[in-house]
Amino acid sequence: MIRTRLRAVGLALLLASAAPAALAQQASTAAPALPAPLTPIPAARDVAYPGVIGLEIDATNLGQHIFSITETLPVAQSGPMVLFFPEWLPGNHGPVGPITQLAGIEITANGRRVEWVRDTLSPFAYHITVPAGATELKIAMQHLSPTSGAQGRVTMTPEMLNIQWEKMLLYPAGHWSRNIMVHPTVKFPTGWRFGTALEPESKEGDLQTFKPVNLEVLIDSPVFAGLHYRQIDLDPGGRSPVRANIVADEAKNLEATDEQVQILRNLVTQMDRLYGARHFDHYDFLIAMTDKLGGIGLEHHRSSENSVDPEFFTGWATHLGDRDLLSHEMNHSWDGKWRRPADQYVPNFNSPMQNSLLWVYEGQTQYYGQVVAARSGLLTKEQAMDSLAMTAASYDYRVGRGWRALQDTTNDPIISQRRPKAWLSWQRDEDYYSEGQLIWLDVDTTIREKTGGRKSLDDFARAFYGVQDGSFEPAPYAFEDVVAALNGVVENDWAAFLRARLDAVGPDARAPLDGLERGGWRLTYGETPTAYQKTLYGEFKRNDFTYSLGLQTGENNAIRSVQWGSPSFKAGLAPGMEIVAVNGQAAKPDRLAEAVTAAKDPAVPITLIVKDGDQYRTVVLDYHDGLRYPRLERIPGTPDRLGDILTPRRR
Repeated sequence: MIRTRLRAVGLALLLASAAPAALAQQASTAAPALPAPLTPIPAARDVAYPGVIGLEIDATNLGQHIFSITETLPVAQSGPMVLFFPEWLPGNHGPVGPITQLAGIEITANGRRVEWVRDTLSPFAYHITVPAGATELKIAMQHLSPTSGAQGRVTMTPEMLNIQWEKMLLYPAGHWSRNIMVHPTVKFPTGWRFGTALEPESKEGDLQTFKPVNLEVLIDSPVFAGLHYRQIDLDPGGRSPVRANIVADEAKNLEATDEQVQILRNLVTQMDRLYGARHFDHYDFLIAMTDKLGGIGLEHHRSSENSVDPEFFTGWATHLGDRDLLSHEMNHSWDGKWRRPADQYVPNFNSPMQNSLLWVYEGQTQYYGQVVAARSGLLTKEQAMDSLAMTAASYDYRVGRGWRALQDTTNDPIISQRRPKAWLSWQRDEDYYSEGQLIWLDVDTTIREKTGGRKSLDDFARAFYGVQDGSFEPAPYAFEDVVAALNGVVENDWAAFLRARLDAVGPDARAPLDGLERGGWRLTYGETPTAYQKTLYGEFKRNDFTYSLGLQTGENNAIRSVQWGSPSFKAGLAPGMEIVAVNGQAAKPDRLAEAVTAAKDPAVPITLIVKDGDQYRTVVLDYHDGLRYPRLERIPGTPDRLGDILTPRRR
């Protein structure tokens, strides 16, 4: 009794003592305590940064895939300073600077350590205090190339490397990139050769020094170097040098035939005939024929980075996947680099970009990348037509248009940062590339129709991109400028024409396929794939049942994609599952195709056993319309405008 009573009294006293504090806490309206603010990041000003930054890269640690960096940064005064690691990368269209690959940052001044603090709101910014009397900072750090694709894009292998300067430097905040001068030096592995748009200044042994350039030009001028290297002159005796700088996993991959070299030279000729002007004093294709270096296709003003299959030359007949890459990236020298969207023309690499005009920047480049590939011989006309059929079919089935307009996909590089998506047909992705290609075909054939074939999109290209010959200074543009240039070719309500296709959304919205039929062809489907699709998907190890069952498989019968709303979708299939059996037999692509054909008889089912993780289940697909593969079919009695578009230009 006493013990119980004392316990009750003690509990009451505890509650009474705690109540005021609890009540006070509930009643408190005080703001939470915040950490002391760091010095504000200075806004970029269009004024010169004092002095020239020295940037030394040691690229010889091939075994560990480590680039060692020494940066010498002149400073004009003591006190607070902010350094940036580049975040918003041109051509990547988003805030994707691989900051996690930068390590070991040590900053000193007059031999003494200078501490840095990362900005927690802008984590690509580093705050430091420059000590009194210091005239320069020494920055030592490393760029750690991923050692496998699972970690990111590999930039160094035992046979080759790719220096992308934006991954290997810090730069002072408060200035436009074009007003910061940098003097770069690279120590290459012994005996290696390199290609770059930078101009060499001097060489001592393996140490190559390049002429000083501003930061914008530097980041726009990457380097490919390798043990196996070949340079090909693509414009002999031309108005300015155009070169292919090729590195390869093996020396045999460099063996191009005379016919293949001529095709690459045709590419340069057809670009000249399209635009008429050059906005570069030299142009360097950087080409890696590799299975080891990370894949890339990235544009620059006077160069481009291109990874292709090692058998790009030696397996020409069976390797089609990279055929339009070089034409696409070179086209960007005019479309995207010289003329660039105004909302992407920002002061420095930590200023957010907007992507509202990527359907021009990338969509029109996708269009001309394929067109010029056909005109030059990188693709035959038939291959280009078959490729276009595949693109048209993909967007004819892109049901995500029911809720999401093409215009909104221009935000994808920022919101998705190019991560894979499971339900591509419903989620949509960077559709401004290939659906944009279809829009520009629509524009091209409309111009041809309205002018009786006297004018085409080529006239727009020459008027919009092929002016101010020799000018390197970027020329920004807005939507209204595109419309005005189109009206300069032929009068039309181009603003409404474009917006109707860019903003189309809802259950009645359709893919922009009018350009095909106005071009004299229609999209249709046959029971066998075209020769182009068969070869391409053989190269990629894909098996396509998208337009029948609504799925695509890869190696080991793994389901790579499922079309939203298709028979496979309705049966509960999803990407990542594996087809184990087809109608009671071990799964093979041919057996699945045979089952689809047999099921044209409504009484014959298609029964699959699928593996989903550790679980197996049986799925019956309700589909009876046979195999379907896209192709283009000529519309009798109509002008073959598409055929003319793909024909080489003679002048």
